[in-house]
This record gives sequence, structure tokens and C-alpha cells, in this order.
Amino acid sequence: MSVRSVLIVDAANVVGSVPDGWWRDRKGAAERLRDQLAGRDAGEEVILVVEGAARGVESVAGVRVESAPGSGDDLIVELAAAHADRPCTVVTADRALRERVRAHGAGCVGPRTVRPA
Repeated sequence: MSVRSVLIVDAANVVGSVPDGWWRDRKGAAERLRDQLAGRDAGEEVILVVEGAARGVESVAGVRVESAPGSGDDLIVELAAAHADRPCTVVTADRALRERVRAHGAGCVGPRTVRPA
């Protein structure tokens, strides 16, 4: 039986990577990203981490949404540590966050991996 990989997506960083007016409706932008992610490979667990004004976005089939009670980065690090026993990739361009999750064995890719410009 193969081990299911985990993809943890930094919603604020990914949404903010494309200047499409996301700042006018942060929750709606996070919902659109969630819906894009829902079509990904079913062999991968997708976790979308939201924070601030995007809190309250609901999970859908294929994407578990986690609302950070405080810092989204801190929750992403916690999730990476919790999934250190299986392949884990974090989607973010945040250099400091990349260093923090790599300390737990997670790989990192940029926002364009899941949201082309």
C-alpha cells in the first residue's frame, strides 16, 4: 500500500501572488483557490491553510481547510511537523516559512505550482 502524500497550501501567500483584486474579498479569493485545488490528484491529501479575513472557508471534497487561530505560518509548520512521517510539500513563496517547514522534512514549491499567473 502506497503512502499518500500531503500538500499544504499557504492560502494567503498563494492568493497574494496574483494581483487580481483578491484584497477586496479575501474569503472569496480563498474559496476560489480551494475550488481550483479540489480538482487535483486524488492520491494526495490537500490542506489549505487560511487566516485573518479568510477564516471560515469550508472544506470541500478533496480539500481540507484549516483556519489558523493566529499565524497561518505557525499552523503550516505544525501541520508539516505532524505529517513528517510521509511525503509533504508546502506551497509558499515565503522564504522564512520555507526554512521552518524544511526543518521538519517538508519540500517546498512556489505558488505558480497551484495557481499559474
